Amino acid sequence: MGPAAPADRPGPGRRRRCRHQPRGTPIRPRPFTASYKEKLLCSRLDATTTLSQALAVAAAADPGRPRILLSASAVGYYGDTGARTVTEQDPAGTDFLAQLCAQWEAATGPAEAAGVRVVHLRTGLVLDRRAMLVQILGRVFRLGLGGRMGTGRQYWPWISLTDQVGAIRHLLAVDVSGPVNLTGPAPATNAEFTRELARQVHRPAVLPVPAFAINLALGEFGRSSVTAGQRAMPVRLEESGYRFTHADLESALRAATAR
Repeated sequence: MGPAAPADRPGPGRRRRCRHQPRGTPIRPRPFTASYKEKLLCSRLDATTTLSQALAVAAAADPGRPRILLSASAVGYYGDTGARTVTEQDPAGTDFLAQLCAQWEAATGPAEAAGVRVVHLRTGLVLDRRAMLVQILGRVFRLGLGGRMGTGRQYWPWISLTDQVGAIRHLLAVDVSGPVNLTGPAPATNAEFTRELARQVHRPAVLPVPAFAINLALGEFGRSSVTAGQRAMPVRLEESGYRFTHADLESALRAATAR
């Protein structure tokens, strides 16, 4: 998990002692300092562990009542997988975000052990006009300053907000547990993504950003979240019967950039 020592890796039922306890610290395009990593870990593991333990207690007191925990995670779980297709059966990566997701999922252990149906929502880039990614890139591209990032060959797994919400509602009703990739069925490379975004806002995508500049400015975040990627497929979601509203990038970005 990067620089963290093994003692900082709590097991499924162990509470992590945190100096900082912010709630829901967002992952932003900024360097991963030690204090920022601590906030990202604590804001996810503490709340998930507390909720999981509470559900385990409730399940023990009333074992006949069905209980469901849909717990957030991300496709960053897989690390940088290049052009290789990944599904829910693939192992965790080794970078900080991958190990953060692995610990986050492990924090639901008490609930799973108590018989609660737990689903790990491994979400891709959510596309909506209010999403930070779309707001930032949309502003840059509308100014005519957009282009591919790094080589452009890295995959950016995406999902529309409509399908993100639809998939969550679907998973509440079907008998599925374990990891589920919440990504669109047609993952795109960064070059394809930026080209389609430029087309949707009627601007050219002619100013590529070299990988060294991204990594120099953003450090570990840039290496793991911008110039790296996952060609993640929603195998278990589709097998469970979910049908996408936005099955292709063009449709999803058209909805996300509409004014």
